[in-house]
Amino acid sequence: MDTDPSRRRDLAGRGLMAVNSALTFAVFVNGLSVMAGADEDRLMVEGWRTFGFLVFSAMWAMLAHHPRRSPAIWELVIFHKVAATVLALTLLHTQEGLVAAVADSWVALSTILAYILCRGWRSWQIVRAHAAA
Repeated sequence: MDTDPSRRRDLAGRGLMAVNSALTFAVFVNGLSVMAGADEDRLMVEGWRTFGFLVFSAMWAMLAHHPRRSPAIWELVIFHKVAATVLALTLLHTQEGLVAAVADSWVALSTILAYILCRGWRSWQIVRAHAAA
């Protein structure tokens, strides 16, 4: 039987997600200044990127607050961050690729570790319970 994680593991996993949320929120705030200085032909892509930081910050905050009540959020974040890391690793010869490889590697690995520590897969029990009702 799959039991709840120990309090220590749960807090460690939640803490990792809180750190990711806070760091990503800071990147979002920085992105607003990048948007303010962007040329009109770059504004859309910089806006899309900046708003994405806010969405990811919110998703990590949700995972920190309710790690076993967020079905699919864990898996979507992990998929996106692993995919972004793989892409960044193919672009290590560029400045942006190098920065993204470091940042996305951290958030991918820390999210996977938190998923294990918090037993994030248990959030699917909510979906199964509602389907059975």
